Amino acid sequence: MLPDYTPTVTAPLDSTLPARHLTSTKVVAVRGAELEVRDDLVLGEEPLEIRAAGPRQEPVKIAVTMRTPGFEAELAIGFMTSEGLLEGNDVLRVEVGDPGFMAEPDDAVLVRTARRIDPSIAARRNFIATASCGICGKASIDEIAVRAQPIPTGLPVVARSVILALPDRLRAAQAAFARTGGLHAAGLFETDGRLVALREDVGRHNALDKVIGSRVTARELPLWDRILMVSGRVSFEIVQKAAVAGIPIICAVSAPSDLAVRLADRLGVTLVGFLRGDGFNVYSHDVRVDLRDLIAG
Repeated sequence: MLPDYTPTVTAPLDSTLPARHLTSTKVVAVRGAELEVRDDLVLGEEPLEIRAAGPRQEPVKIAVTMRTPGFEAELAIGFMTSEGLLEGNDVLRVEVGDPGFMAEPDDAVLVRTARRIDPSIAARRNFIATASCGICGKASIDEIAVRAQPIPTGLPVVARSVILALPDRLRAAQAAFARTGGLHAAGLFETDGRLVALREDVGRHNALDKVIGSRVTARELPLWDRILMVSGRVSFEIVQKAAVAGIPIICAVSAPSDLAVRLADRLGVTLVGFLRGDGFNVYSHDVRVDLRDLIAG
């Protein structure tokens, strides 16, 4: 009979991460012929309801998404920006849920905007997102294609050495991944490889929305002189969100989908995949990656 291993979930004692970002639980760890009952850290996953309201307007429900707790305001702002529901400096403030009615008030956020939110737009978009599929519930590709500002052609141009260094720099900055191994990451970098912002989440699209939200809050959009590095594959939605934020270069350790490649080509985004070791593939707009030394050789 195995020892008692009833899960007991508590908040980790880690001041470097947001509350509920990680939790601890009992696990039965089997390694070959060895068995051990011990504590382990797992990533947090909770629903977040995003609502919005303009002046003298009742809140409009925008989305419910499963996310890793932390940076809720950035997630809400980034989500609404990347989905075309915010423009410029529309955001006045973000409020969390009522602690008198909710055990976890940050599971609901209300974005107060300078302009009224059209309830019919939110209803037509039918935003119900999950951690694994950020576009679930949307009627068609036409409903999720957002008009993005044209990205400057051919700029910036980034050295091959900078591209190759991004995976290690992303991993080195992933505080939660090192403890759980279960989080996606999105990192925004300068064209010389310096890290600007990194966010982790159970959903890759949530991680990117948090990064975008952080830059909206800093009033830095459009991000025409930045590089995005993501920890997994590149889907249509990753390209769409990055393009709306004005990011000209997307890099990933894994593969893009065919739709992501077509969208990147259409929107003027340089898409780099299978970025591992000393190699990578460039799927679109390769003029932004300086490969002159290889061509000359």
